Amino acid sequence: MPARTPEQIRASIELNRRELGTSIEQLRTEVTALTDWRRQLREHRREALIAAAVAGFVIGGGIAGVTGVLFGRKRRRR
Repeated sequence: MPARTPEQIRASIELNRRELGTSIEQLRTEVTALTDWRRQLREHRREALIAAAVAGFVIGGGIAGVTGVLFGRKRRRR
């Protein structure tokens, strides 16, 4: 491997710094876009509504079940 001159090393370091700066800026932009919950909600409105409905159903059923156990409601037998 041929030895590099100090100027070549400095130029290489400077190039790496610029590339790193560009990469960090791109990463920052992507992270900002991915963590924007309002935009995510706008883009996935249908899925969010379905998840909210399922969660409400599960929580409502869980509360009904717990109150039934706590207050002694018994199931009717047919």
